[in-house]
Amino acid sequence: MEAWTHNTVLWLLQVLALPEIGLSAIFIISLVSATLLPLGSEPAVLAYVTLAPTMFWAAIVVATIGNTLGGAISYWMGLGAVKTYETWREKHPHDDKQSHYAQKTGGRWHQQISQWLQKLGPKALLFSWLPIVGDPLCAIAGWMRMPLLPSLIYMAIGKFLRYTIMTAAIIWILPHLGWA
Repeated sequence: MEAWTHNTVLWLLQVLALPEIGLSAIFIISLVSATLLPLGSEPAVLAYVTLAPTMFWAAIVVATIGNTLGGAISYWMGLGAVKTYETWREKHPHDDKQSHYAQKTGGRWHQQISQWLQKLGPKALLFSWLPIVGDPLCAIAGWMRMPLLPSLIYMAIGKFLRYTIMTAAIIWILPHLGWA
């Protein structure tokens, strides 16, 4: 029994080793980190590329795909939320709380940000890689019913550039500048 347990643990550690299944781990971590859950995928990408430098572009592409799909999940959550809200409004047209809620929302910042997002459209999702505001931005794009395909393309471009620049800077550029 002890030998079986030992062999099972060794097998599990070998299966979970980064170079062997690292790309699937990067995909899952990147996907989850692009939803509204607080998680960073950059350390996983950096660790993988440090262990397997020849897999730089594969890691970047897999992380970009996972992160973009996570952004799409947030987009669909925003789209689902607006549809649910509209259904609720249809069923409760004269609800006093609704008019009180409508008076409390908005304001100067809400109006300026809404105008900015309307003006930029899906191009605003180039900023979906930003910490704190990027994930909600994807959900807001769904809420505002921005076109899905252009939204996904701009999300992917922003996220690809982030992974490429950040990983390359940390691995190759910073050590040459004396930042080890």
